Amino acid sequence: MTEVLDHWIAGGPDAGTSDRTGPVYDPALGEVARQVRYGSAADVDRAVAVAKEAFASWGETSIARRQQVLFGFRELLNARKDELAAILTSEHGKVLSDAAGEVARGLEVVEFACAMPQLAKGAFSQNVSTDVDVYSVKEPLGVVGIISPFNFPAMVPMWFFPIAIACGNTVVLKPSEKDPSVANWMAALLAEAGLPDGVFNVVHGDKEAVDALLVNPDVASVSFVGSTPIARYVYETGTAHGKRVQALGGAKNHMLVLPDADLDLVADSAVNAGFGSAGERCMAISVVVAVEPVADELIDKIRDRMGKLVTGDGRRSCDMGPLITREHRDKVAGYLDVAAADGATVVVDGREVEVDGAAEGFWLGPTLIDRVPTTSTVYTDEIFGPVLSVVRVASYADGVALINAGPYGNGTAIFTNDGGAARRFQREVEVGMVGINVPIPVPVAYHSFGGWKASIFGDAKAYGPQGVEFFTREKAITSRWLDPSHGGLNLGFPQHT
Repeated sequence: MTEVLDHWIAGGPDAGTSDRTGPVYDPALGEVARQVRYGSAADVDRAVAVAKEAFASWGETSIARRQQVLFGFRELLNARKDELAAILTSEHGKVLSDAAGEVARGLEVVEFACAMPQLAKGAFSQNVSTDVDVYSVKEPLGVVGIISPFNFPAMVPMWFFPIAIACGNTVVLKPSEKDPSVANWMAALLAEAGLPDGVFNVVHGDKEAVDALLVNPDVASVSFVGSTPIARYVYETGTAHGKRVQALGGAKNHMLVLPDADLDLVADSAVNAGFGSAGERCMAISVVVAVEPVADELIDKIRDRMGKLVTGDGRRSCDMGPLITREHRDKVAGYLDVAAADGATVVVDGREVEVDGAAEGFWLGPTLIDRVPTTSTVYTDEIFGPVLSVVRVASYADGVALINAGPYGNGTAIFTNDGGAARRFQREVEVGMVGINVPIPVPVAYHSFGGWKASIFGDAKAYGPQGVEFFTREKAITSRWLDPSHGGLNLGFPQHT
């Protein structure tokens, strides 16, 4: 009998009210590993009601106690990180080392949230008028919703819920239905760490569950990571229903390579940034912008390194795993035919890869395409797979103009040994996260993650200082305590003297 993954509501598994389920695949084997329940609007509303009830006490719990729970979760997660990485690999397909890296980056945000007594301090101004003080405090929002994507089922939720919980909020998480088991595993670990029932809840499902979160009046905010069309929908729907929303969307990240760059470093970086996690990440480098005359030499170096990569089951000693579903694999592979039809040169065809894994797995090997026209959908679309495109330009200025002309502004990188060029690039490029000789410039936990333009909707980036601001609201208090020598009541407006 196939296992069915329940929701997690009020501190334990919950079957919900809907009889709808969906398959969860092991993408390296190409077979269904389990089913997951698809929550109804009623299931979401119940989880929100449970979270609202829990907020009444959790929001008043001391910040020291909240910190202790997060510390406990951090210790448990660190001790069992290999177990979590194995679950990630079994449902997403990324190799174990990549899964371990995902867990480590999530842990960084948990550790950041453990500093909430320092991060959530208000401000105090003494004697702003005679005997009048003004101070501010940061208070939690209430129930917050999180909608997370398939490509980082552990890290992305951890971008949000540790900070939300540390600030005193309660959480309803809607993870991707493609790899949902991680969410329940983390919920159980939070309970083991001492988190009270109802503070962290998980409702699985599809658009019905998403929409229910977006319109429920007791949900104060929504955090989302996914494609740009859905990010826009989440932002517009959530804000229309009075919610604070941070919605991180898609990307088309470029790597600008200047003629003076170390091409061995560039080639290593392009392979790692283009094919890690099978290219299924919003910070993947998908376009190498080569300033001539370096393109031919760089392509040779990249192709040489690609030839040494092993594609296969992530539980074996492989470099790259499968894609998340058969449908997604077929969609990504279809871009190779588009590239050829548009006049590009397919240098390495991932459809021809020999894999170390089951024949039924959702395989597509690393792919390299040269001379990609900027009018081709191979260039304009966020392919979200192991496809690296090369676009040749004549100058630094042409490269920057190409990057800035795109609709996205998530991540970018420049490779050069010229400090002046790098400094100019970081000022001129219209992108939210910039790497200088660093291919994937994901900020550490005490900075904030987020792009520009169509890569983000809403004013708040993820985690870091902006995360704390997003999950709290400020209250300003003006107070006057009369000196004991005061001779009587004075109900007038305070005066400067």
